[in-house]
Amino acid sequence: MLQAIFHAINPAPKGNEPVTAAVARTLIQAGRAPDNLHVQGMLDLSKSAALVSLPAGLRVDSLDLSDCSALESLPANLRLRCLKLNNCQALRELPSGLQCDVLELRGSALRTLPPDLWVSYRLDLSSSVKLEALPAGLSVGSLLLRDCRNLETLPEDLNVFFLDISGCTGLRDWPQRGAIRFGHLHAQGCTELRSLPPWLSNVSQLDLRDCTSIRSLPEDLTVNAWVDLANTGITSLPPALEDMPLRWRGVPVDERLAFRPDTITVAEVLDEPNVERRRVLLDRMGYSAFLSQSDAQVLHRDHDAGGERRLLKVGQPGDEDLVCLAVYCPSTARQYMLRVPPSMRTCRQAAAWIAGFDHADDYQPIAET
Repeated sequence: MLQAIFHAINPAPKGNEPVTAAVARTLIQAGRAPDNLHVQGMLDLSKSAALVSLPAGLRVDSLDLSDCSALESLPANLRLRCLKLNNCQALRELPSGLQCDVLELRGSALRTLPPDLWVSYRLDLSSSVKLEALPAGLSVGSLLLRDCRNLETLPEDLNVFFLDISGCTGLRDWPQRGAIRFGHLHAQGCTELRSLPPWLSNVSQLDLRDCTSIRSLPEDLTVNAWVDLANTGITSLPPALEDMPLRWRGVPVDERLAFRPDTITVAEVLDEPNVERRRVLLDRMGYSAFLSQSDAQVLHRDHDAGGERRLLKVGQPGDEDLVCLAVYCPSTARQYMLRVPPSMRTCRQAAAWIAGFDHADDYQPIAET
């Protein structure tokens, strides 16, 4: 009865008559929206669980369809300022002729994008784990591909200002032609990348932390702000970058800390007043070297399959105590220092925490290797 009254008071508009976003939302969710619907303002249809499609010829400035779990298709030739399609898992392809300034596709199920897609400002495909390829000649201001683990290469003639490929662990190759124009390249955790592209010439920020297979930088590369080299294979800088500001996991460091960690002393670590920088010093020196050279307190001892275990502690001014479990590998006899929370009191408790158990009594390994 109420639905009939609503329909009588609000008859479906003709396609060329603009309607408010509130009216459009009601019509679309009720399945009564005409083709060529013209919507004024921002249309929010997010979390519309039953929504499968939209009327053909839809005209709207901004459209939010995030978390529409049943959405399967979009009308062709959409032209809008902002389109949000985050977590639309039933949407397997984008329509032809799609043009927008901002396109959000975080957590999508897309494997590729249409060749005629046009996005001027920002394209966000973060956590689209099924994404396999991007169209050649893709040009966009900011391209975000964080954690697209199935993506193995970037498209030929890629043209961007800002590129974020952090967590793209399947990415192995660069296109032969491309451009990152004076913005930034964030490639944190791209463990399969062995080099940077030869066409990369000038960027503002270069984040290569945990790119463990990269061992050098291009000779003619210019970086205007900083380079983060944490946990890479880079051991020196080319002459053009010798004065470049360096970072280690976001913390400014100098050339000595980056490339000559063997010069760091226990006193230098403990006397460093900045907690973040002290953690970098400790990371570069290594727990084994630090604990072996410091006056570490032995909290507990016992034995496992590898031999003696020790729970060691060193106090740190202005920060929590450093507590590590010293263990030996049964197969290699190599010693490892494993950091654990400062609340640990026994070796077994620490080993249980490392294995993912909250209570030591729940940790009952059949064999340790």
